[in-house]
Amino acid sequence: MSSSFIPLVEEYRGGVLENVHYGAISVVDETGKVIYQSGNPEHMTFLRSAAKPFQALPGMKRKIDEVYGLTGKEAALFAASHRGEAFHIEALESILKKTGIAESQLHCCSTYPLNEDAKADRHRNQEAKRRLFHNCSGKHLGLIGLSKHMGWDEDTYYQPDHPVQQEIMTSLAYMADVPPSSIPFGIDGCGLPVHALPLHKIALIYLKLACTDLIADVETRAAAERIARLMNANPDMIADTKFVCSALLKDDNLAAKGGAKGVYGIGLREERIGISLKVSDGSEQVWPCIIATILEKLGYGNQATIDRLYELVPNVIVNDGGTVVGERKPVFSFGM
Repeated sequence: MSSSFIPLVEEYRGGVLENVHYGAISVVDETGKVIYQSGNPEHMTFLRSAAKPFQALPGMKRKIDEVYGLTGKEAALFAASHRGEAFHIEALESILKKTGIAESQLHCCSTYPLNEDAKADRHRNQEAKRRLFHNCSGKHLGLIGLSKHMGWDEDTYYQPDHPVQQEIMTSLAYMADVPPSSIPFGIDGCGLPVHALPLHKIALIYLKLACTDLIADVETRAAAERIARLMNANPDMIADTKFVCSALLKDDNLAAKGGAKGVYGIGLREERIGISLKVSDGSEQVWPCIIATILEKLGYGNQATIDRLYELVPNVIVNDGGTVVGERKPVFSFGM
């Protein structure tokens, strides 16, 4: 186990320790100073889908939602990891019509929805896989739409040297207060470049997404405010009706988004702090336990938000028949 990580959550079955989820947590103030940590806040972490609000910034700067006459629900999909419920697909199909983009232009692969009920419906109707069902399709549509609006090549929008990808890198570096050359990148599951930052810098960019007055550049500040407002106004578009991101975004005090392999970022507006976490085994099931515990340790005042997290994934563990067979315990503390 990397020295960056410490035990965050233990899971017991019949009183016997069965699983330990390791990871790291970083909490920063508005100066970017780490005020609480568990594990190493310098751990370099790919943002994965937690990058989506920042990948949307170039498009928000050009107000492409207004350019194409999109609704708020449709524009929110630019920052979404939608899970393919019917209302997501309806909005995505509307974006195709309004922008004139063909579904075949999306670089993400054809798949079925992540939401199990939505997937079952598609199978029941004997529907084929679609690129639009991919959880990143909204992001791809936003980047193609921006490329089309700017006169950039639409077919190569996913390549690292494409203007839209270069703008994303520049925007992310600006938000994180680091030079672009210091940001490693790889290829995400959907085929787009994905970038890595130290964990405390992920906390910082989410703080700025929540508290946009911390962003000096006027255009970037307006773009961040625009996408953050869309996410809070349309929380179920960002994931689905039973997922952590949507549950957190129902709280207007929070800017929040998770990504694959256990990474999560949260900004708190009133408290003016940023939070990031990484679960080393990539588990998303323990996100509610960890995030609720962090909020409790910080004395967060909105109990309804914490309750929503515990409703999604209770700390009691049940078997397939619904019988309680164990428990999940947060075991981390905050150090300075």
